[in-house]
Amino acid sequence: MPDTDNAPGESEALEYVNQMARARGYVLPYHKLMARADLDVLKAANGLVSAAYTRQRRLDKATKELIFITSLTVLKASPGHIAGHIRVALDLGVSPEEVLEAIEIALPEAGVVAFQHGFEVWADVVGATGIEPTVEVHGSAG
Repeated sequence: MPDTDNAPGESEALEYVNQMARARGYVLPYHKLMARADLDVLKAANGLVSAAYTRQRRLDKATKELIFITSLTVLKASPGHIAGHIRVALDLGVSPEEVLEAIEIALPEAGVVAFQHGFEVWADVVGATGIEPTVEVHGSAG
């Protein structure tokens, strides 16, 4: 329940953030901050996102999530941003392996570093574990 002592416009900003969360399945830290700092600009920016992403057009939501995951991996977006889209994709029924395949598309065009960035987020979200060598090795760089 919203706090009735909120500043004027605060309840409108809260409702807008809630709408974004319902449409997207997540909100980012900057969405929360912009809702209070400059709701008009947040609405304008979200209008573009709505037209390209959240509004149903030709591509289904799961396909859009996979595209987002790949593009955010290539751009080396924040882990939280990538993870949000991975979680939405999983909620939509996309398998962890399908998400990984989307991240692997980054390899030929963006290289190993971009791929590793997205892969580490994927591994964290899905709880993937590796195989530890039984021979002596030096510690990893990351």
